[in-house]
Amino acid sequence: PGAVSRESLHPAFRIFAPRENGYEALTTSFEEALQRVRIGGNQAKVTTLRRARRWPPGLPPIFPIDEAEGMGCVVYGLEVAPIFRDPRSGDPFPRVANELRRDLSLSLRQFFYEFARESTAADPEHFHVLGRRAAVKAVWEVDAKLAAASEAYDFLLQLTPVNHRQAWNQFERGRFQRMPTLRYRPLLVDPVVLKRQLFRVPVERIEDPALATIFREKLYELDRQVTMLQDRNTHRFLHESIQLYGGVTDVLHDVAMEILERIPPRSREFGAANHVDAQTFAQRAREEIELLRAGRPEVEAKVEVRPDVTGLLASQGNLLVPKSREEALIQHEDGTHILTYHNGRSQKLRILAVGLSGYDALQEGLAVLSEYLVGGLSRPRLRLLAGRVLAARYLLEGATFIDTFRELWKTYGFARRTAFAVTVRTYRSGGLTKDAVYLLGLRQILEYLEDGGELEPLFVGKIAAEHIPVVRELTWRGVLVPPPMVPRYMLRSDSLARLERVRRGVGPLGLLDRSSR
Repeated sequence: PGAVSRESLHPAFRIFAPRENGYEALTTSFEEALQRVRIGGNQAKVTTLRRARRWPPGLPPIFPIDEAEGMGCVVYGLEVAPIFRDPRSGDPFPRVANELRRDLSLSLRQFFYEFARESTAADPEHFHVLGRRAAVKAVWEVDAKLAAASEAYDFLLQLTPVNHRQAWNQFERGRFQRMPTLRYRPLLVDPVVLKRQLFRVPVERIEDPALATIFREKLYELDRQVTMLQDRNTHRFLHESIQLYGGVTDVLHDVAMEILERIPPRSREFGAANHVDAQTFAQRAREEIELLRAGRPEVEAKVEVRPDVTGLLASQGNLLVPKSREEALIQHEDGTHILTYHNGRSQKLRILAVGLSGYDALQEGLAVLSEYLVGGLSRPRLRLLAGRVLAARYLLEGATFIDTFRELWKTYGFARRTAFAVTVRTYRSGGLTKDAVYLLGLRQILEYLEDGGELEPLFVGKIAAEHIPVVRELTWRGVLVPPPMVPRYMLRSDSLARLERVRRGVGPLGLLDRSSR
């Protein structure tokens, strides 16, 4: 048989409407709802036939017309073009069927919502309220298994070198001419066994379109992560990283370059500040967790100072944090990452705690925004995020470890230790493009807020920008509950004033305007 054409995947519906006058507006509403369905970029074709018989030939009506009219009901028939199967062989197209089911469900819900408001005494708050409110057993089974698979390994920890300090010493002794040897933790899971467990998760049994979408996406993401663990330090790793995190678009690259060009390499924001060491910062982080626990006693989190993990600014084994940045980093970690994890755990769906697929960009963007909202987003910090984007771009263009380090150090003025840390993070395990998502996520959330988006719903758990409509739908349906905790800065007048400024429209560089601090 020949290939299936694009035209054969064009969604089409036929409405069988009442002949009687008085239903024209209702029929038009039905047509408009169905025209919102799109499959593969193709908009649905909708035709309407007005007939007394509104059910398939040879079959009885689901609800007899006379009985329906006696109860004040209106009966419509709907014929759906079977684009979800091959027209020649009859073989199913599962992904097309899932996409059609999702779009058709939303369109019908919108039509029923309009009907309820215009033609009945009911007044639902939102069309999503009319969706399914109860989840079947299969949903909880899939949710539990995907969450367990995600919690079986710490993805980023497995990709992070354990010998950062020794690697720097080796690099420095070699006069920055040779890439240092990076060592990693042994894998705690067998990728083959984990993949076998993953693909036993029965996501195909989920009939709810919204939940089916997020579960399938998470399954694909976990599969890619496990493959990357298996391919550490091979030429395949970078290609898999691009699949998971994406590359660096020209737009994002231009934003990073503008930041690097307009913010000088040397800033007084670091030089004049007193510093706190790792132990002092850790104690401050524990105090913040205690504040979260005061409202939610079930919150469990611990703070560790570990010699095998680098972060922030490392110096002779100590973690040095400018005091002006202390609150910003506390809100980045505790007020965003820990808070969204525990908000996710308070949901019926465990997957909100481990994270929906692709959550990193929005999560890190939200965390960087929190730094600004508490008045602690510094010029060196924003410059660092831009440097990470530039390093990822160099990686994708084929630059070597040494090339990227030299560009960051000599061309863009980063301190040697900072340039080294950025380069290691980018080239670890074979090449990881994840660090570009910090600036990407910040741009996403700034645009979202400028468009009128609400900040509080984003704390429901670890979600991606594309999941905001799905999360909103599941909340209206009662499957999810609003976030039980919000960061402390959401109660501060100065933070709320900064938030209002962001809503008026501001780019990443605009956050550094002193009038906005």
